[in-house]
Amino acid sequence: MKTTLKLGDYNTLKMTKVAEREDPHAFNGKEVFGIFLDGGDEGEILMPQKYVPEGVKPGDDVRCFLYLDQDERLIATTETPLAKVGDFAYLKVNWVNKFGAFLDWGVLKDVFCPFREMKKKMEIGESYIVYIHIDEDSYRIVASAKVEHFFSEEKPTYKHGDAVDLLVWQKTDLGFKVIVDNKFAGLLYDDQIFQPLHTGDRVKGYISTVRDDGKIDVALQPTGMRQTKSFADELLQYLKDHDGHCDLGDKSAADDIYDRFHVSKKVFKRAVGDLYKQRLITVSPLSIALV
Repeated sequence: MKTTLKLGDYNTLKMTKVAEREDPHAFNGKEVFGIFLDGGDEGEILMPQKYVPEGVKPGDDVRCFLYLDQDERLIATTETPLAKVGDFAYLKVNWVNKFGAFLDWGVLKDVFCPFREMKKKMEIGESYIVYIHIDEDSYRIVASAKVEHFFSEEKPTYKHGDAVDLLVWQKTDLGFKVIVDNKFAGLLYDDQIFQPLHTGDRVKGYISTVRDDGKIDVALQPTGMRQTKSFADELLQYLKDHDGHCDLGDKSAADDIYDRFHVSKKVFKRAVGDLYKQRLITVSPLSIALV
C-alpha cells in the first residue's frame, strides 16, 4: 500500500532498521544515532535517537511528527508540537533575522514567518497568533500572522447553544475576536465575558448567533435553560460539599458571586430559583441551604 506522508502533521510509519555509522571509539565500532522509518516514495526517514520510543524494533509502527530540518530533509520526532499544519496557534518568537522571524512551535527547528506574512514587525520574546501552513512555492512549513486569509470559506452550520472551542485572537472595542473550532472567525462581546481573557487563551464557548452573512457571535457560557440547569447542578453539588450551606444569596454582590462560581448574578439567581422550586433548598437574602 502506498504511503502518503503528511508534512507538519502526525504519521504512523514502520521502522525499517537501526540508523548507525562507523565509530572507532564505540564498543562494537558503530554508533547508533537513531532509527529509519519507511517513507514510501520519499525513502527512509530518520528519527534521531533521543526521540526513539523504548523497545521499538524493525517492523513496528511508530507514530511520529514529520518536519523538515535545516537541510530540508524529512525528520521524524515523537515530540508533541504546539501546532501542526492547518492550525491557528499562539507562538513565541525565538529569533528575528533579515528574512523574517522564527517561532517556537515545540519541535527542534523553529517555524519561519517571513516578513511578508507579518502584520507588524515581530519582536523576540513576544507571542503572536499565526496560522501554520505549507508554502506552495518552497514546500516549507511556514507561519502567517495574516490569519484572516486562512479562515474556512464554508458557511457555518452551528445552531444556537452548540459548544465550540475558542482561541482568543485580539481585543476590539466590542470585546474579543476569537477563532472558532480552528476554522472560523467569531466575536465575543464584552457583556458576555465574566473572566479575565488574553490573546492566546483557549477556552470553551457556545454559539449565540450565526448571522446571514456567516459571521458568528459566541458566549463563554451556555444560555437560557441549558445554562441554568448546568449551574444548578454545580450549585447543588457545592452545597453537598460544604455542609449544605452557601453564604451567598439573592442580595449578595454580583462580584462576590462571580468570584466564587464564575457566573453572572442573573445565572446564579435562576439556578437558586430552580432548586427552590424543586424544594431542594431554603433561601434567605444572603444565604442558601439544603433542605
